[in-house]
This record gives sequence, structure tokens and C-alpha cells, in this order.
Amino acid sequence: MKRVDLIRHIEACGCAFLREGGRHTVYVNPTARKVSTVPRHREINDFMAKKICRELEIDDPGKAKKPEHEKESDAADSR
Repeated sequence: MKRVDLIRHIEACGCAFLREGGRHTVYVNPTARKVSTVPRHREINDFMAKKICRELEIDDPGKAKKPEHEKESDAADSR
């Protein structure tokens, strides 16, 4: 998974940027009061992405709901 996609997912779930570390970016889930670090690599292993989401107590990136415009295009493709 690309780091940019993971960060978009994290921020869409309500988490916020906290600070930059030496080789990591730190995000916080203010509602659950949980903190996790995201490594600064272009690609992040899917297992690591799931671990980060578990630490922040948010949905896994693969289980996230599709946006409405993507649902409509999927329905149109199946016709």
C-alpha cells in the first residue's frame, strides 16, 4: 500500500497529524486517545498498515467503505 493512501485513510477516519519523528510521522486518534507512528517509506506493507489502523482503533484500509461516487460507477459497470 502506498504511504499516501494510508495517510488519506487515517485522516478520513478522523485521526490527526501530531508530529514528525526522525523516520516516522506520528498520528493521533483524538476520540480513542490512541497514537501510532507511520514510517516514511513510499510503500508500506499491508500487515503494517493493518497494525497501524488497529493501534489507532480505526477500520482497516481494505474494509473501509467506498465513497458514493465509486459505488455508482461500480453499479453502472455491472449492467
